Amino acid sequence: MHSSPRSGLTAKGSAQQPCREETLGEEAFAAIDRLREAASAKFTGGFSPTALALAYLDWAIHLASAPGKQLELASKAARKAARLGGHAMAGAFQEDADPCIRPLPGDRRFAAPEWSRQPFSLMAQAFLLNQQWWHNVTHEVPGVERHHEEVVSFVARQILDVFSPSNNPLTNPEVIERARATGGANFIEGWRTWAEDWQRQLAGQPPVDAERFVVGRDVAATPGKVVFRNHLIELIQYAPTTPTVHAEPILIVPAWIMKYYILDLSPENSLVRYLVGEGYTVFCISWRNPDADDRDLSLEDYRRSGVLAALDAIAAIVPGAKVHAAGYCLGGTLLAIAAAAMARDREERLASLTFLAAQTDFSEPGELALFIDPSELRFLDSMMWNRGYLSSDQMAAAFQLLRSNDLIWSRLVHDYMMGERSPMFDLMAWNADSTRMPYRMHAEYLRSLYLDNDLASGRFMVEGRPAALQNIRTPIFGVATEADHVAPWRSVHKLHLLTDGDLTFVLTSGGHNAGIVSEPGHAGRHYRSLLKRHGDVCLGPDEWLAAAPVREGSWWPVWAEWLSGLSSPERVAPPAMGNAARGCEPLCDAPGTYVLQR
Repeated sequence: MHSSPRSGLTAKGSAQQPCREETLGEEAFAAIDRLREAASAKFTGGFSPTALALAYLDWAIHLASAPGKQLELASKAARKAARLGGHAMAGAFQEDADPCIRPLPGDRRFAAPEWSRQPFSLMAQAFLLNQQWWHNVTHEVPGVERHHEEVVSFVARQILDVFSPSNNPLTNPEVIERARATGGANFIEGWRTWAEDWQRQLAGQPPVDAERFVVGRDVAATPGKVVFRNHLIELIQYAPTTPTVHAEPILIVPAWIMKYYILDLSPENSLVRYLVGEGYTVFCISWRNPDADDRDLSLEDYRRSGVLAALDAIAAIVPGAKVHAAGYCLGGTLLAIAAAAMARDREERLASLTFLAAQTDFSEPGELALFIDPSELRFLDSMMWNRGYLSSDQMAAAFQLLRSNDLIWSRLVHDYMMGERSPMFDLMAWNADSTRMPYRMHAEYLRSLYLDNDLASGRFMVEGRPAALQNIRTPIFGVATEADHVAPWRSVHKLHLLTDGDLTFVLTSGGHNAGIVSEPGHAGRHYRSLLKRHGDVCLGPDEWLAAAPVREGSWWPVWAEWLSGLSSPERVAPPAMGNAARGCEPLCDAPGTYVLQR
């Protein structure tokens, strides 16, 4: 018989199992690499120099060996120069000459009337033509890996934006006019604003006026009680406002990358308050803000101590009732994992599933994938290993770069050059109230979901067995947003390919946050909606877009009507707040204590 590798040691030591001294030595060598990477991250802002170098070399070498591409670029450069020359000639004789190129949708840097006058029009047109040419330079180079192409294009775009004429007070006509009107006082006021912002950032304080939005008073103010608490979550049960309620309660699973009250902002735009007003018993998870002591919390801990613990508590308070479960962003991904495992194990605890801007297939995750490859993941892993968590400022920097024109450069111009501080509002105050991500969980999430796409591929393991989304038969309501940079709607749409049950899919206007916080009466909102039943032909995203009619207004009433159709026809008296006899005694008033952790 042959002994197993773990069967023990011979008198001289087993060659198959290293002794403890050897293991400790190997761990020490690995720690040296991790410490070096963590130290380097302090100087690179968390970006892997190796990943950037690999992307650049891939692009540069292939471009240098592609004479056809070089000739194409030279031809395009000549044509763009001719177009710019023609615009300059027209501008010499006509004050409001037609532009030879227009900005991309959403780019409002040159929208002011002052940019139509010379020489500012010429500068703007030259910049836009240059931006378009560099897009051609960084795309469709033969042989370049797609991820490397996207990284190089992203870096080129960031560099170009630095030199935009809108960011220079000497070439921005709006700033020049403002300086003329104020006698230069706008620069003095802008300097004061910058100094105050910088001082607050160094001190770790929130932005100016964010303190006006007090959690529990101005935001997260819907009345309720914390009825369950463990190390990871507080479960809030909200007080009813109607004499009777639907028999099936709602559980909201927010993302732990953000504070839960994005769904309970001011009273007028609180999704929680809206659902309570529609006659639902609403529960919401409030996640703990982890610190270094929570470094070993895993994705499985979030499933067990988060979603499953909340469902157990709801079962104690509303016994016998199925639950409408809704997950937002990362919380939606976790809810999908939990629902797939329950479907596999024949647990029928859910009346419906709702996914709000949540991805289940990460093969095309959008611009966040720029920061996810094996080299960058190793770099992030070492950073988190060293600190025990990914800090909120590191995540904020990545999100700001994805929308640098809106979140960095426009603020620089408006606040520091024009001298007009941007007003604080509830969504901005919430965005500044950020959280951390524990080391082990975030590393598992990035590798298993983002990098390896295990959930969509049927390889994601829960309790040693695959959790396949195809096993879910519960009706699903999916919401995506048109301008989402975090969970692009075409990526969210892939839910159609992964589930076999009835799926109502909604595409709404707005971005990742503003599209979800889209209360009835919000001006300018619209949405599209289609139902795919089990057995229907699955439409691709472009086909779906063509088939789904545009409707004005908020998607919230559509969801409420959908939930009502899946609820019991008869309404019941509101359940008691908590259930002390079954371990769910009300502990404190909403919003609880975890949301206040910094």
